Amino acid sequence: MTRLLPSLRGIPRTLVFGAALTVLAIGGTFLLDPYRNFQLATIAAYFCAAAGLTLLIGQSGQLSLGQAALMAAGGYGYALTANAMTDAGVTGLPRFLAGMLAAVVVSGALGWLLGLAAARLRGPYLAGVTLALVIAVPAIAAVFSGVLRGDQGVQIAYDGVPPLLERLIAVEQWQAWVAILVAGVVVTALAALARGRLGLRMRAVRDDDTAARLNGVRAGRVKVSAFTVSSVAAGAGGAVLCFTTQSVSPGAYTLAFSLLLVVAVVLGGLGSIGGAAIGSALIVLLPWLLTTLTAALPVPAELAQRLSGNLSILVFGALLIVVMLVWPGGLASLRRRRRRPARSPKPADADPGSAAAPDSTGHSGPGAGGHAAAPDSTGHTAPAAGGRAAPGTTRDAAPGATRDAAPDAAVVAGGPGPRHP
Repeated sequence: MTRLLPSLRGIPRTLVFGAALTVLAIGGTFLLDPYRNFQLATIAAYFCAAAGLTLLIGQSGQLSLGQAALMAAGGYGYALTANAMTDAGVTGLPRFLAGMLAAVVVSGALGWLLGLAAARLRGPYLAGVTLALVIAVPAIAAVFSGVLRGDQGVQIAYDGVPPLLERLIAVEQWQAWVAILVAGVVVTALAALARGRLGLRMRAVRDDDTAARLNGVRAGRVKVSAFTVSSVAAGAGGAVLCFTTQSVSPGAYTLAFSLLLVVAVVLGGLGSIGGAAIGSALIVLLPWLLTTLTAALPVPAELAQRLSGNLSILVFGALLIVVMLVWPGGLASLRRRRRRPARSPKPADADPGSAAAPDSTGHSGPGAGGHAAAPDSTGHTAPAAGGRAAPGTTRDAAPGATRDAAPDAAVVAGGPGPRHP
């Protein structure tokens, strides 16, 4: 994209790049069969949640184990709103937009409450709060079974293909289109936020909370904002998943799935949007590949039944260990390593062993071979070739030459920087 549009920089480049990838993904659905389009829609739903999580962990440095609970909040918000709109006689695009709005509002409000706790907690304490949230999802569904329907979940009305596209695409391809469009909007917005002032402040809080506060950054507000943005992305992913599967239930948002989202963003690369896409694809495709491979091999039925639920977990664990040992930055770091420019060779030294003779002032000039010249009558030594002084000697620095290294607060906080006398 940089070569095609070299004049674009910053957020405009991110918007154009996100729109181009969205169009390419929609065009790619014509090359896939219905089941592959269903898988693509599921990947897009997971991509929204994983992108929000990688922004939260990689950019702001806050660990959350409850991303699945936030997806469940978005899914239930979409399902209940869509059913209410159906009862009111509203269908089609207005029903979908109303459900999406309810999903992001419910999940965003829940994330805002988590952010208030995150402003005062850190490390394992914060992880424990988010862990309790995802564990409480089945209990909440059971307590409010009159609305959330308990373990059975909530079913929504069938969303078919619009009449204008009925003869062109199947329903699975239409669901993939909707999922890709939502994922494109959500992920492009997250990438723009990461490149903007909020992303800069989140990285400042992640690197050093105290230093960020001293530079005028309100760390508590930044943490709350990071949790809210991540929760909105997760809620959008839950709504897309509910739209694709036509239902939402607590059994789909378990602790294992929440931990799998964390593993996905770590495998892809923390803080990388591309890494979140890689991890989302692994969540969907790797279990399917293992199931297909197990079915093709002559494995006893009892052993195949045992492997069906545990083999994918074993492979994910082994893959996580290997990636962390070989590529600590995740799979997305492979592209950055390939693009790293080669180091320029050091200039060759001249013929060693020759030193410059003293000039008319009594000072010695630089040696031709990189060796230092002999000290003159004042005790000073001229620099050798390449700017290197003789071993054991120091250069005299003029008083007051030390530069002030105080950080500029205007870069992070957006306000005027400190003035020096």
